[in-house]
Order: sequence, then C-alpha cells, then structure tokens
Amino acid sequence: MSGFPRRALVSVSDKTGLVPFVQRLVELKFEIVSTGGTKRHLADNGIPVLDVADYTGFPEIMDGRVKTLHPKVHGGLLGRPDLPEDAAAIQAHGIIPFELVVVNLYPFQQTVAKPGVTLAEAIENIDIGGPSMIRSASKNHAYVGVITHHSQFAQVLAELEVGKLTLELRRKLAGAAFEMTAQYDRAIADYFDKINTPAETATAPRLPPEFSIRLQRKQELRYGENPHQSAAFYVESPAPVATLAASEQLHGKELSYNNLLDLDSALSLVREFSDPAAVVLKHNNPCGAAVASNLAEAFRNAYAGDPVSAFGSILGFNREVDAATAEELCVPDRFVEAIIAPGYSAEAFQILTTKPKWKANVRLLHCPTLTSSRGVEFDYRRVTGGLLVQERDEVPSVESEWKVVSQRQPTVAEWIDLKFGWRVSKHVKSNAIVFVKGGMVVGVGAGQMSRLDSCHMAAYKAGERSRGGSVASDAFFPFRDGIDESAKAGITAAIEPGGSKRDDEVIAACNEHGIALVFTGRRHFRH
Repeated sequence: MSGFPRRALVSVSDKTGLVPFVQRLVELKFEIVSTGGTKRHLADNGIPVLDVADYTGFPEIMDGRVKTLHPKVHGGLLGRPDLPEDAAAIQAHGIIPFELVVVNLYPFQQTVAKPGVTLAEAIENIDIGGPSMIRSASKNHAYVGVITHHSQFAQVLAELEVGKLTLELRRKLAGAAFEMTAQYDRAIADYFDKINTPAETATAPRLPPEFSIRLQRKQELRYGENPHQSAAFYVESPAPVATLAASEQLHGKELSYNNLLDLDSALSLVREFSDPAAVVLKHNNPCGAAVASNLAEAFRNAYAGDPVSAFGSILGFNREVDAATAEELCVPDRFVEAIIAPGYSAEAFQILTTKPKWKANVRLLHCPTLTSSRGVEFDYRRVTGGLLVQERDEVPSVESEWKVVSQRQPTVAEWIDLKFGWRVSKHVKSNAIVFVKGGMVVGVGAGQMSRLDSCHMAAYKAGERSRGGSVASDAFFPFRDGIDESAKAGITAAIEPGGSKRDDEVIAACNEHGIALVFTGRRHFRH
C-alpha cells in the first residue's frame, strides 16, 4: 500500500502486552487509530492516538454501540488500492487504508460463565463492531494484517522490523481470526440455545439438533495409547474449574496420553468425598481408595487396597498434600507416576521432589478448586463417523430413596461402608464389583463380561480382608450367584440398584446368608 501512511486500527478488550506492542508500532512510523477504552488506555501511556470519530467525522452513539461501523473504517479495511475502482473510492471519500488491525472481542464466554449473570449483561457483552472489523480485515488479508491475540505480537513485530508482513503470515493470521469469530458465534448460539430451553426440561440438559465442541490444543503429547499413535491434549476455553483442563503441572516429566486419562478418573473419584480421601488409579480403574481422619492414613489404606497393582499408579487427593502424606508416598519400593491434589505444602513439595528415587520424574499437578462445580454438562464418546453425547453421571445420590430389602438392617459400620463403596463403584468399569471394609477398598472386579467373574476377581484381590466387609455393584445382580460368591468371601452387606427380574432370588440369597441388602434405584454403568 505504497503512497499511504502506515496506519493501524486498535480496539481490544484484553489489553495484555498492548502498550509495548503499540509503542513499537509508533516507532515504526504507524499512525494509531482507536476508540473508547482502548484509546484512553493508550493515551494514558503516552501513545499518540487518533480517535475513530475524528477520522470518520461521525461520533460514537447509542452508548458506544455504534462507533466503528462506518464506511471510512470498513473501506480502509476492505479497500484494494491497486484496483482502479477501489482506488477511486478511496480517493473520493478520503479513506486511508489500514495496514494492521489489532482487535479482540468483548469477553462473552467469561461473562456468561459467571454465576448469576443476567440476560441483559450477556447481551451487552455480544461484540458487534469487533467481529465486523476482524472479518473485513481477514477477507482482505492480501492487504491487511489482522491480529487477534497478544501471542501474535512478537511474530508480527519480527516481520515489521525488516519490512512488511509476508502474505504467508497475513494468511495465517486471517485463519486464526476466522477461527476466533467462529468460536465466539458458537458460544453465543449455545447460550441462546440454553436460555431458550423450555422450563419443564431445564432440570436436564437438552441435547440440541446440532452439536459442536470448541477446543484448543493445550499440549502435544509424545504419543497416544501406544508409541505408533500421535496425540495431543485439547481443552475447552475457558477451561472449566475443578477439571484436569484447568489444572497446572508443577513438577515432573511430560504427561502421557494414558497419564491424562488416569488423572481425569482420579480427579472425578476423589471429588466424591468430603472426608480426607486418597485414590489409586491404574489403567483407568481405581485399584485402591480410602477415607480417614487424615490424609496420610487415607493414603496408607488406599495403597494397601492392592499394593501390587498400585506400582506405577496415578494418585488423587482431596486435601493439600502435607509432609506426613509425602513421607508415606516415599516409602521404599513405592513408585508413583503422577499425583493430582488441591495443593502441596512447601515441605511436602520438597520431600516429593528430592527424596524418592523417582523424584525427577513424578508429575505433580495442582487443581486448587477441587470442590467447585465443574460446570460440565455433557460427556462425549467418539465412535467411527460420529459422537455419542450424554449428560454426565454426576447427579447426587438421593439416599432417602434407598430401600433396605433384606430381613436384616445394615449396622452403622456397614452403612458407612455401603455409602463409600457405592461412590467408588460409579468410577469402576462395568461390570463393577467393589469390596470395602473400614472405609477402604479391599478388592475390585472391573470390566468383566460377567458380574460373577467380577465377584471372583474382587474376592481374589481381597483375600481374608473382605470378611465382615460390604460389596457395591454398579448394576443389579442378574442372578443370586454373585451374592453367593460374595458370601463365601465373608461379605455381610450389599448395595446395588435393584430392578432385576430375579430380585426376589437375590433377596432370598441375602437372607439365607444373613447379608443386609440395600437397593438404590439407580445404575452406574461405566463402559
């Protein structure tokens, strides 16, 4: 665009890194055109700025809703000076083409994510002028560079230092800009779809006729489940609190695909408990879990649930890891792949990163808002050519609806274990059988084709520890054989959804063995 002054249009909500970037543009002989809060921010930092209203000759109106929607603005963005017709219009209307546009948008997604946000607040955070400028500049990227995120500043300046932006970079910036506006529009459409849901279905998320997911790549992974598979970790933006996506890695080597799967499962399980809790995950199943009066004891009991399987495991805690717990973790012959917790005391962090043999490798992750609502409505499962979408299985159990259907009532201790085991069983792959005793898991049968096989496996893992314990089953016992097998292992109480055609046979078996049986009325399959 030779023959015209270098001009940049700047209008942003997120002002991260803006002042030094624009200061350098001024040094490179750019004239800066801006408006509203951005203009004041730049002027307050000593940067000369031309107000959009002074350029267009038309003032901001309607409380700032109309300020950049003007032909002299969009003519400067869309004009092609080397085409005779465009050049004539530029000259006739006193338009000066923009070489750069620096624009990001009102924080709509962050606004609607706040608790109690009103419809009026949401609507006022729908940006109109910003997307219009971005789209105009992106369409005309053969002439205009469009910058939509502060992470692009360095690369843009690197090219401007030696001349103009290359067509390759302008095309790349345009692609990123169109992606941003697409995500922004999708977020607005999703919000309106949500608020337009009829009141009678508001208690359950409505599944829309079309479905889209907005994700950003957080990190590339060395490989997927196996070395020959490439992989990456993509997250929602902004990442919902109390999720793996929002966690921070504080120490250790790079996370793997399998680590991330297990960490997510550990986080989901350990959130179930209010008492100090520890969980041990292996191959996406809990092989140990426990609650206790303190975290160190909870970890000892969780690890003791299946110490063979616990080697090379993923751990989850629902309290800050203290020094006593860290010392337990560092007992010789214990090897841990990764830990996720709300935090680590300074002493615990020092112990975990200096004391054990695996000190340099263990991944320590921080998820500070562990007990906050995650705000994640749906669960997704990819199938070939499509996507299965369902409401997440996070609806709290209604214990007032549980029924004791056996002749014998559970004891106080059995009730405690039944409630604990029921929460754990929800996070075990079906067919899930969990043996518990004294607030700890002593045996797990997971992912078997028959529930009886899962009972055999749990009994084998538990050994003599299951005597006087309780069993939790994620779905009903289809036959009495699962109860008979549990009785052989010394189980004295059971909890399951009920609903089988043979419930009477199962109840009869419990009565024969003196087992207290509770029906919850809710299944927790996890395939």
